[in-house]
Amino acid sequence: MISGDTILLALMLITSVNMARYLTALRSLIYIMREAHPLLYQQVDGGGFFTTHGNMTKQVRLYSYLKTKEYYHHHDEVFISKCNRVRELFVLSCALAGVSLFAAFLL
Repeated sequence: MISGDTILLALMLITSVNMARYLTALRSLIYIMREAHPLLYQQVDGGGFFTTHGNMTKQVRLYSYLKTKEYYHHHDEVFISKCNRVRELFVLSCALAGVSLFAAFLL
């Protein structure tokens, strides 16, 4: 039988891989955003998004942009597909982190 530690380790590994996928997709979105949507790039502090001195309120602007699906009105299909991917990976990463946390306390 599989032990609880093995299940928890596998779940944490899957969560960390998906979190890495999310962060690389977010970095790619910000890179594409520079050309496709320069105003939003400035609003979310695109150049300083991943720095330690990044403005958190500007980063929340990107979260609300993706949450309300405002990108559907954009003309660039590549930008729309990247936004969809980042949004889906964010939801998946949050769900996996929640399940991992729940499993850690359960096991």
